[in-house]
Amino acid sequence: MSEMTAWRRHFHSHPELGFQEQKTAARVADLLENFGVETHRGIGGTGVIGILKRGKSDRSIGLRADMDALPIHETSIRDYRSVTDGVMHACGHDGHTAMLLGAAQTLARGGGFDGTVVFIFQPNEEHGLGAQAMIRDGLFERFDVQSVYGMHNLPGLPVGQFATCTGPITASESLFEIAISARGGHAAMPHMSVDAITVGAELVGSLQTIVSRKLDPGQNGVVSVTGFTADGGRNILPGNAVLTGDARALTPAATRAIEQRMRQITDGICAAHGVTATVSFDTCFSATINAPGPTASAVHAAISVVGEDAVDAACAPKLFSEDFAHFAAARPSCFILAGNGTEGANGQPLHSSDYDFSDDLLPVGAGFWVSLVRRGMSP
Repeated sequence: MSEMTAWRRHFHSHPELGFQEQKTAARVADLLENFGVETHRGIGGTGVIGILKRGKSDRSIGLRADMDALPIHETSIRDYRSVTDGVMHACGHDGHTAMLLGAAQTLARGGGFDGTVVFIFQPNEEHGLGAQAMIRDGLFERFDVQSVYGMHNLPGLPVGQFATCTGPITASESLFEIAISARGGHAAMPHMSVDAITVGAELVGSLQTIVSRKLDPGQNGVVSVTGFTADGGRNILPGNAVLTGDARALTPAATRAIEQRMRQITDGICAAHGVTATVSFDTCFSATINAPGPTASAVHAAISVVGEDAVDAACAPKLFSEDFAHFAAARPSCFILAGNGTEGANGQPLHSSDYDFSDDLLPVGAGFWVSLVRRGMSP
């Protein structure tokens, strides 16, 4: 516990953004080597892989933790707050890394399994690029990973509780941009122009009907316009406007439906006003899909650590996104959520400037990893 807390707080104090995790990766690799774990550096840029073999079985399991931080200025006054201005661990990746290191140390010292554990320390989860980088760098060709597991802390859920489900567990994320080309003019003579703001405002309202009126109610989805810019002035009606936003869905079919309806609505409103628009729709995160077998294994491991009453094996899917989805698409997998607490900094939303990972979760999460390995590859 004391070692994991020290590691976690060191990582918290020295956060690094995606693909810049040089010092974090070096410390992770050094610790793994000190534990006696075979270590591979520079996988997918700044990723680290640890290999621990015991016995003669050809069974294998992959355990993943993410290492990157966020471009957020930390507002806490804790003595281990970020020393890098404008960068902080606001999502708990410092804790994820420390828990997996704790599990690696325990398994290296105590064994208790027959097979191979592949410890995956991933860079750049926040922008959805790290998992693909590691896969392109031969992660699954160079290292035998028969199934892979990921864990994320969840503020609002008490420490000592777990939640997961079979099927979709986190949503896809698609970023969209709608660029409107209208006809600017004098604010006193609107009849001689086509105001891009008027067209854009109509689009903002109509896009909300995609989920409320055009998506199957059985399919979850979110469409949010998060930016609206135009080139108007003090007495100038804008001729150009750009809407940007974010769409979430739990299935590829729902994602396709959202994109199709967005393009139809844009075409229809623009045609009605005699203007044109271009729509870009980029799915940067796919939905994370949990496989039945690994999910059952994760549930049993969690129960062995915290008891049956503290494990929700059929939780509602979450509409945030997770880069682990790329691992889940490549190998049978399970992504599980672990309670981070309900009060104070531990209960603040992820990506908040005053959020903090709960040190009380460290032994719970590390214990889960150890139990998953020993139960899944018992001698």
